[in-house]
Amino acid sequence: MAGMKDIRNIVILTGAGVSAESGIDTFRDGGGLWEQHRVEDVATPEAFARDPDLVLRFYDMRREAIQTKEPNAAHVALARLDREWEGELLIVTQNVDDLHERAGAKRVLHMHGEHLNAWCTACDVRSPWTGPLLDRPACPQCGAAELRPDIVWFGEMPYRMDEIFEALEQADLFVSIGTSGAVYPAAGFVRNAREFGAETLELNLEPSQGTAWFDAARHGPATALVSAWVDEVLGL
Repeated sequence: MAGMKDIRNIVILTGAGVSAESGIDTFRDGGGLWEQHRVEDVATPEAFARDPDLVLRFYDMRREAIQTKEPNAAHVALARLDREWEGELLIVTQNVDDLHERAGAKRVLHMHGEHLNAWCTACDVRSPWTGPLLDRPACPQCGAAELRPDIVWFGEMPYRMDEIFEALEQADLFVSIGTSGAVYPAAGFVRNAREFGAETLELNLEPSQGTAWFDAARHGPATALVSAWVDEVLGL
């Protein structure tokens, strides 16, 4: 890889592996909350139309659970990089928890939405939300009882894709952390970054489905790998 002196603009993609060591289930964890439900039953627009109570109860549990978790060393390290890196930096996260922000990161984009928001389908406003949605509370903006989780479900378009591709086009370095390489469009970002001329690095617990696309890869727990990598980047 190029020396960091040649790097100014960094795009980081984070996935479930970053939050796993904080105790948040990854999508494919055995025995986790996701294993008790089929994706088709809780994470599609069709599921919400068919059985809204099931979907709302599922996301109410997840919203409640993440509020009991704390950022881990990987979140803290990325927040330090965000704070100290003088070039452009964008943390694009597939995660819908708020652990990047609670660790102190500011330059964060949630492409799959956020658990701690509710989206009103009547007025299209997203409001901060920490309580349940099952009892059909009123929208703080318009008063309609048409709130849903502010989560990008399968079959829906991820948020702010134009901003993400613009950042990838300008990136000197693209780093993927804790992702399976299986969920698109995020799994294709490494190829987009390469086409735009960026260096690419994977930090993951084990080789992902997209490892072969990266210039370099390091495998192990996110808390150890990310902390060490940020130390390298900042010259510590």
